[in-house]
Amino acid sequence: MTRAELVAHLLHRKLAGPAVPTSRQQNLRSYRLFGQGDPAALMGLDPELRWGPGTVLELMAERCGVRPEFSYRQGPDRIDPELTVDALDRLAGLLRATARRRGAVLAGTGHPGRLTGFHTALARALEAAGCPLLTPARGARFHEPTPGGRLPRTLDYLGPVAVVRGLDDGRAPVHTHSAQPVRLALAECREGLPALVLGDHGWLCGAGRLGIPAAGLADSNDPAPFVAEAEGTVAVAVPVDDGAYPACYKPLSDYVLQQADLAPYKD
Repeated sequence: MTRAELVAHLLHRKLAGPAVPTSRQQNLRSYRLFGQGDPAALMGLDPELRWGPGTVLELMAERCGVRPEFSYRQGPDRIDPELTVDALDRLAGLLRATARRRGAVLAGTGHPGRLTGFHTALARALEAAGCPLLTPARGARFHEPTPGGRLPRTLDYLGPVAVVRGLDDGRAPVHTHSAQPVRLALAECREGLPALVLGDHGWLCGAGRLGIPAAGLADSNDPAPFVAEAEGTVAVAVPVDDGAYPACYKPLSDYVLQQADLAPYKD
């Protein structure tokens, strides 16, 4: 897949482009909550600098390509597909370096209905290159603070990718911004910490805050990974809409593995 073909795919599926599904209202609300220190918006990050809504907007315009005008308050917002591919190239370089030294890998997602396949493809390709895949703390239980109260959760794995299951709704994998799962997993790495954490949401920010190289996908309404990248805590944050059908992300993982000189994972 060429760069131009991937850009065309991103535009066609609205993973990036001039009018992505995440609205301007959603973006600005998230930037405001991040500036106010809302735990869900911080995703486990403890920023070194002070980030107000205007400063966050400036950064997100630079890293994601959202519209920079603070006066633009509602309507569609954008993600620059060229910035997406640039970040995917950086992710490929990180995977290539990890494979070269056969570093251990931990993968996890707070978007189990959307991004599990993307992380699985990268993790399995690294495994085939000689990287051990870690699956620590399977079955560990914790309580996640939510607007509805503290909900019981458990850490589980779908293949090589960690997910959080709810204990009050049939144990279905749940969407989460929490960094608690990656903290639990890293605390149980008895044979040494991973060389790389692949993930999103709290998996990125939580691992990065603990000094573990972390990389993955992040939407334009999730400023924490991009702030962490700017502060040097997260290695790579790829700007892309994170709410599309899972199959939409296969060309992205194929492209990353191609650029990393890794054999593509075949399910």
